[in-house]
Amino acid sequence: MTMESLIVVVALLVFVLVTIAKGIRIVPQGDEWVVERLGKYHVTLKPGLSVLIPYLDRVAYKVTTKDIILDVQEQEVITRDNAVILTNAIAFIKVTDPIRAVYGITNFAEAIRNLVMTTLRSIVGEMELDEALSSRDRIKARLRESISDEALDWGISIKTVEIQDIKPSESMQRAMEMQAAAERERKAQVTRAEGSKQAAILEAEARLESAKRDANAQVALATSSAEAIRRVAEAIGEQSAPAMFILGEKYIKAMEALSASDNSKMVVLPADIQEVVKRFIATRG
Repeated sequence: MTMESLIVVVALLVFVLVTIAKGIRIVPQGDEWVVERLGKYHVTLKPGLSVLIPYLDRVAYKVTTKDIILDVQEQEVITRDNAVILTNAIAFIKVTDPIRAVYGITNFAEAIRNLVMTTLRSIVGEMELDEALSSRDRIKARLRESISDEALDWGISIKTVEIQDIKPSESMQRAMEMQAAAERERKAQVTRAEGSKQAAILEAEARLESAKRDANAQVALATSSAEAIRRVAEAIGEQSAPAMFILGEKYIKAMEALSASDNSKMVVLPADIQEVVKRFIATRG
């Protein structure tokens, strides 16, 4: 065999091996392959062994039928009350129709990701800030419902969409902290004012009660004095001597207290002291 013949045989052998390799395809579990014949869709290969016509058929797309995780990047969203919040999400999708997925849109994964982003902005934009921060489950339900129909046209099933995070922006957080501090200060001022008001009321009530007690005491004292005077008057009757005796005794005791004082330098005797003493002695006799 000449060298030229050997080269031809080797070339034919290589061609046969390549042809066989191109004609036999083994599709792994969890994948489906889209085959085109002469540039046109021909068949979808299921998992397992398949045979193609070499050079006429080619595997144009390899599509996974397992659940796909799409991470939706964080974005700024403006709420209805003009507050800026940051939110991101994660979507779980599954290809149910490989033909629609590859021929219905250029890149179905990127399409779903952008669809989630735009729909999320629309939903949150209809809410107030407080409502958006506290309605994660409602946002998730509306988001899945809004994009399911469009995704179905692309042969995609939306398993679920989860809101990973939803929070105010840094500037909004600072504004909320300042608002919270102002609210706490307002409540503290109200509390202090209420305390001062209650203290003033209690003080006024205490003064009123003290005045009432003083008035009652004065009334009781006056009543007692009147009763004492009445009884003395009944005891003395028409006689003046006992009264003069009592007055004289008190007069002398007062003079004794005055003369015994440490601060007194001299004692001034009334002009009628002799007359008083005489009357006092007379009454005792």
